[in-house]
Amino acid sequence: MSRKLDGWAAEVRRLAAERDAVILAHNYQAPQIQDVADHVGDSLALARLAAAGGGRSPRVIVLAGVYFMAETAKILAPDRTVLIPDRRAGCSLAESITADQLRAWKREHPGAAVVAYVNTSAEVKAESDVCCTSANAAEVVSAIPAERDVLFLPDQFLGEHVRRQTGRANLHVWLGECHVHAGISPAELRRKARGARDAELFIHPECGCATAALWQADTGELPRARVLSTGGMLAAARSTTASAVLVATETGMLHQLRRANPAVRWQPVNPDAVCRFMKMTTPQALLRCLRDGVEEVVVEPEIAARARRAVQAMIAIGSPPAAGE
Repeated sequence: MSRKLDGWAAEVRRLAAERDAVILAHNYQAPQIQDVADHVGDSLALARLAAAGGGRSPRVIVLAGVYFMAETAKILAPDRTVLIPDRRAGCSLAESITADQLRAWKREHPGAAVVAYVNTSAEVKAESDVCCTSANAAEVVSAIPAERDVLFLPDQFLGEHVRRQTGRANLHVWLGECHVHAGISPAELRRKARGARDAELFIHPECGCATAALWQADTGELPRARVLSTGGMLAAARSTTASAVLVATETGMLHQLRRANPAVRWQPVNPDAVCRFMKMTTPQALLRCLRDGVEEVVVEPEIAARARRAVQAMIAIGSPPAAGE
């Protein structure tokens, strides 16, 4: 770490202590943001940490991620001030469905259970029965009675992965996508895998290549392919004996993987898989956030109360993740 970064990190920690703030960072943040945070994790881990106050009782939660994550933190910790360093940090996946669209879809399938990926707005969560993340989506769907139709939204690739895992024919999937993950193509994955035949493959279920990768794994063409959430990737990283792993997800994840197992050669399937929204949390933006108390996230109380039931239902399903996920 350079002397300049040492000074920046020290100032961040000083301001966080002064403001009584806990900093929660997503795995896709830039390395220097991850390194200065109190906790780094996937969406499920950050939701649990927000609900628990980051392991203590701070007055302020700073969410270094995208806007729906900060909304989720506010939903789960309504008595805390929640700040996001740049409120323009949106999400193409979250924007692929609105509350009005969901209400119309529900009218087409009366009685169906609505499972909303956590990558959605507070208004969409409020129209849902239960939320999920890529780490627990199949578990959440499996907890719904088999005879009941399920509306799964908004990610089509994760939805198809859940359908494969659960064998559920009455799972209806919204056709949304994350532009970063959708851009990691099957052809690109095959090309990279041919050049590194001994490498394992870690593939996020939001990726456009996930379905093809599993089919190729079944045929023996990609025998070492595994579809994993970011938390699942981190757990697998600690135990892998592979000398090299190709990773199909946003490139910010590589920092945590390299820290978890520096003996492995970690390589992105697509080095251009960078979410510009995640990277809006710059060092300067984080300093401004802590120094000036901006930008505060507010969720209308009635929407927050309805959304909270769906998020808490998600948190209640399954066991807590391992530390650091």
